[in-house]
Amino acid sequence: MATYADPQALVDTEWVAQHLHDPKVRIVEVDYDPASAYHLGHIPGAVLFDWRKDLNDPVRRDILSKEAFEALNSRAGISNDTTVVLYGDFRNWFAAFAFWIYKYYGHGAVRLLNGGRKKWIEERRPLTEEVPSYPPAVYRAQEPDARLRAHLPYVLNVLGKRGVALVDVRSPAEFTGEITAPPEYPNEAAQRGGHIPGAVNIPWSKALNDDDTFKDPEALRRIYEEAGVTPDKEVITYCRIGERSSVTWFVLRHLLGYPNVRNYDGSWSEWGNTVGVPIER
Repeated sequence: MATYADPQALVDTEWVAQHLHDPKVRIVEVDYDPASAYHLGHIPGAVLFDWRKDLNDPVRRDILSKEAFEALNSRAGISNDTTVVLYGDFRNWFAAFAFWIYKYYGHGAVRLLNGGRKKWIEERRPLTEEVPSYPPAVYRAQEPDARLRAHLPYVLNVLGKRGVALVDVRSPAEFTGEITAPPEYPNEAAQRGGHIPGAVNIPWSKALNDDDTFKDPEALRRIYEEAGVTPDKEVITYCRIGERSSVTWFVLRHLLGYPNVRNYDGSWSEWGNTVGVPIER
């Protein structure tokens, strides 16, 4: 992993196995559907972050607030000097989303488990249904790093500008407007299908091997640079709700070292439901 731009952003299954009882490390499973993942068996010692309940504001369409993020970490026994290792269901979609939030609120030592649940289980490593309990910790988040996030007005403002690359990481069928939501989320479709004008379609899954680990840097670089997504540009990633685009954000920012990458987490569920915004098909 040392060949990646930020080699500390990833850990492998063996590293996690060796740190299961390390008090300075907290393993966190992030799930969209805990009932079919965490509660059926998880890495020993791992706490659960429910994507819906824990990482989103309960009222607004937004990620959790700084204060809620502090409270979440405190309940999980995570302090500012804890190394947080994230993994989860849906091929690490929501774990990558959590990684982005940790960076957004300034946590330094946060890692993604390369291969996630799938690789851990396929290697027949230990699982447990026991839910751990840790003493509460004191956690203080930094102010949000606005350089990592794009809101709808920002995206509208940069449309058509040179030096900006919009990366739509959804499936080709979503990109063309043939469907408005992936099969996993049939009830969460947008009013209109298509894509943001000028965006290139590079599905998030192109960055992964069959075992859900990330491809080597050379292969990753070819995928994006051949599509015109180069390090000299400002890059904005988006999908439908911001989780798949977090995977591509992670690849570009931490594995390839692109200096200016934003995740538009409002994504198509916002753009495709907003009156008057331009759409291409």
